[in-house]
Amino acid sequence: MYENFSRARSQFNREAILSASPAKLLTMLYDRLMLDLNRAEAAQQLQNWQEASAQLVHAQAIIAELSSSLDTEVWDGGRQLQALYTFATAELIAANTRRDPARTRSIIEIFEPLRATWHEAAETGLASEPTVHPRGALGVG
Repeated sequence: MYENFSRARSQFNREAILSASPAKLLTMLYDRLMLDLNRAEAAQQLQNWQEASAQLVHAQAIIAELSSSLDTEVWDGGRQLQALYTFATAELIAANTRRDPARTRSIIEIFEPLRATWHEAAETGLASEPTVHPRGALGVG
């Protein structure tokens, strides 16, 4: 029974991703990024280094997708956002290798307002033609 539920959930998530607008995909990536970061921090606090590492690596994959889909020529702030992604990746690698939950927390504090801003932009229609177009197949769910 659990296997059927899991399969149905995966199919639902796949269909949600395939039918989502670029703005919705972007907010989904940011939502999953924050979920990964919060899970990583919790695991670090419990000294569950294997789980923390898995969450941090997935968060880095999401940031890599966000970074690769960013067109820095279309938007004035693109280069600054690209630099933020680069910084965050380096910090998450350090958070993982040094087992440092404070670094994970600092990235959460940076990205949470950014996540909220993207959600607001998507809701108001400002992101109807976003400068980033997530196109990867990261697991969201």
